[in-house]
Amino acid sequence: MTSSNDTATRKTILSGSTTTGNLTLGNYIGAVSNWKAMQQDYDCFYFIADLHALTVAQDPVALRERCMSFYAQYIALGLDPEENTIFVQSHVHEHAELTWILTCMTPMGYLNRMTQFKDKSANVKNVHAGLFSYPVLMAADILLYQADLVPVGQDQKQHLELCRDLVGYFDNRYGAGALKVPEPYIPEVGAKIMSLTDPESKMSKSSENEKSYISIIDQPKKITKKIKSAVTDSDTVVNYDPENKPGLANLLTIYSVLSEKSVPTLVEEYEGRMYGHLKGDLAELVVSTLTPYREKYEDLMKHQDYLRQLMRAGAEKATARASVTLADVYEKTGLLPR
Repeated sequence: MTSSNDTATRKTILSGSTTTGNLTLGNYIGAVSNWKAMQQDYDCFYFIADLHALTVAQDPVALRERCMSFYAQYIALGLDPEENTIFVQSHVHEHAELTWILTCMTPMGYLNRMTQFKDKSANVKNVHAGLFSYPVLMAADILLYQADLVPVGQDQKQHLELCRDLVGYFDNRYGAGALKVPEPYIPEVGAKIMSLTDPESKMSKSSENEKSYISIIDQPKKITKKIKSAVTDSDTVVNYDPENKPGLANLLTIYSVLSEKSVPTLVEEYEGRMYGHLKGDLAELVVSTLTPYREKYEDLMKHQDYLRQLMRAGAEKATARASVTLADVYEKTGLLPR
């Protein structure tokens, strides 16, 4: 059931995640927990970005399995498929169609300047067009749903700037009205969680080092082992010093968010105690936090026909919104309607 707020008057938020690895504790703290809070106040569209996954070589069987797994993880983490529109990107063909139209007006120079392309292509021998132009697909994802707000990190604001520029190009060439310029939504809550093995880097679900992140579907023993082996330093005093003790600061941040205790309170509680005490208690807290989600996930994965029903319903809801936008774009660009 929808909330008492009229969905017609609520602002639209859109966000998604590429199907690499599994959702991590960092994703949960920094993004999904915020999504859950937003679903009561916004008209939310959340998608599984499987088309974006194709920018790197994929094993077809593994990709299908991960898409199903990601969808189950979304639902297990508390995203309500009735309150929200939760769908798989490739199930809504309008994404690919709008991408092509926008690609035909995107200057090459703009894409050359995208910092994430430079980072992702740095160690790739044969850079293909999909990796180069994926920001246009990202823009199409957003513009299809007339999104008012897009939750983004600081490293993704450049993509929203491209999105705005593309709306400007389109309006200048074909006239305004078909596409809406979105605004970034950067939540005040939702800490940035760092790697357990390299606390100078963000925790990433695509990391090749499994010890660097905690998956929301990791078993308790694995979670405990990862936290107890997390990189800290040779000191023994528990205090919050991100510059000199980034590993310990990261663990305190995780502890603070999950326990809803302030970092100074935690530092006081562990005065005179060793890092091992902190890691042991944090491991118990993380396990108790994630266990209900993992158990829900495991149950959902036993009922994949049910998940497919939810996917179909989500795709139908998404298509209902996206098709209106694409029809307006077709009308303005001179393409014949279906």
